[in-house]
Amino acid sequence: MSETTATGTSTRTGTALWPCLSYRDAPAAMDFLRRAFGFAETARYGDGDVVEHAEMRLPGGGGVMLGTTRPGSALEQLPPGTGAVYVVIDNPDELYARATAAGATITQELRDEDYGSRGFTCRDPEGVFWSFGTYAGTPGHH
Repeated sequence: MSETTATGTSTRTGTALWPCLSYRDAPAAMDFLRRAFGFAETARYGDGDVVEHAEMRLPGGGGVMLGTTRPGSALEQLPPGTGAVYVVIDNPDELYARATAAGATITQELRDEDYGSRGFTCRDPEGVFWSFGTYAGTPGHH
């Protein structure tokens, strides 16, 4: 989020949260995230099959950083394929169909929750859990 000041400059007023993930085969993971969930690659550094750092964004906002697990990397101690990410979406039925078609392993079927959310949970090919739902959190105080 940002605001434009009287001088026309933009100042940051919100917090950006970027989960960081480690994969054995980062290029394959990036391809899966693109096909299954609609992520777009916005940055990629490294040679060949080694991704030193990549950023992928969702069209609705937010994103993830990821890289290839390797000695000396910032995420060296994070086992590849671990983690759980929740993404707020408006179209859970559409994304469920897309993720299923791309080969995501569904761990919680598409359903309506008693707290008002509709969504599902799946795993990517290396095991990271991805939950998608309409629940956007409780109203906060500013």
